[in-house]
Amino acid sequence: MKKWMKRIRAAIALGLTWGAAWFGAGMLLLLVAGLDAADVPFPLFFGLLGFLSGAAFSGLLGVLGRRRRFDEMSLPAFAAWGALGGLVVCGIVAVAAGPGADLLVAGTVFGLAGAISAAGTLVLARRAEEPRAQRVESGGQSVERTE
Repeated sequence: MKKWMKRIRAAIALGLTWGAAWFGAGMLLLLVAGLDAADVPFPLFFGLLGFLSGAAFSGLLGVLGRRRRFDEMSLPAFAAWGALGGLVVCGIVAVAAGPGADLLVAGTVFGLAGAISAAGTLVLARRAEEPRAQRVESGGQSVERTE
């Protein structure tokens, strides 16, 4: 049971991270497009979609990337999994929107945003795993140690 709780917490954390990034992208689009205050829910909705895409990606990562460390995964494959996570959410939104939804534009946006988010996630994860050099004072001498 602890294993499932850990996976659920990880999916929520990744979803929140992607949601924050997608919210920021939505705010940037809002500012660039020069939309008025009536369109403020757009970034919130984009953040929600980012959360769902991040959670879907986390599930895909748990299945497809099982038993591999981040340094063993390729960036293109990781980005493809992120695009797939975005497309899964796009499909769910398309079904909820009903007929007449513009799937080509939505699929492109969701797939691209998912791929970029996944690539950024892998870069950050690899950076966090890198050993850090520390300076340690040992008997009056400065020694560099790696953790």
